Amino acid sequence: MPQNTRLLFLAGSSRDGSHNKMLAKRGMKIASEKGHPATFADLGDYPMPIYDGDLEARDGAPENATKLKSLMEAHQGVFIACPEYNASVTPLLKNTIDWISRVKDDTGATGQVYKSRVFALGAASPGSLGGMRGLIAMRTILEVGLNALVLPDMMSIALAGKAFASDGRLADAAAEQRFDQLITKLHHAARIMRSDAAP
Repeated sequence: MPQNTRLLFLAGSSRDGSHNKMLAKRGMKIASEKGHPATFADLGDYPMPIYDGDLEARDGAPENATKLKSLMEAHQGVFIACPEYNASVTPLLKNTIDWISRVKDDTGATGQVYKSRVFALGAASPGSLGGMRGLIAMRTILEVGLNALVLPDMMSIALAGKAFASDGRLADAAAEQRFDQLITKLHHAARIMRSDAAP
């Protein structure tokens, strides 16, 4: 079975102090502590215009969309921390997902990068619902819109302002254990998918 299965961690917020950035970075740390190669990508480092079909027809996908697609291709599992805006996903995250889906591969096809990796979702919210409505919206986008494989477990952190310890861990030991288990499942599923895709 292939070794060195890599995990990518993203957050749908570029804001300094974002709880979802903290969640994604904690996930990356958990993966690294387990010996799994892991990368955190800050979407703020990949600015793109709002998706526009006329812009795409004229100029193609933005360079940063191509860069993110290549980064995603280099990882077999992807964890996305999803902030909730108005009971849905953030404009930043939706726009990023949309643009990546428009980058063509060598055959001219689009969206294949979503169909060939495993995704896991989480959210940290200052409210009591733990970002669950945004998580459901993100699952619909990935599963229904992009035919992606998304793990059934989702990490939902309510009252996020008090959820993180000073060292970045989740303050609640049970929540930290659930997150550890989710990262383990993501790596396991990604390794299986990578093995199945190997020639």
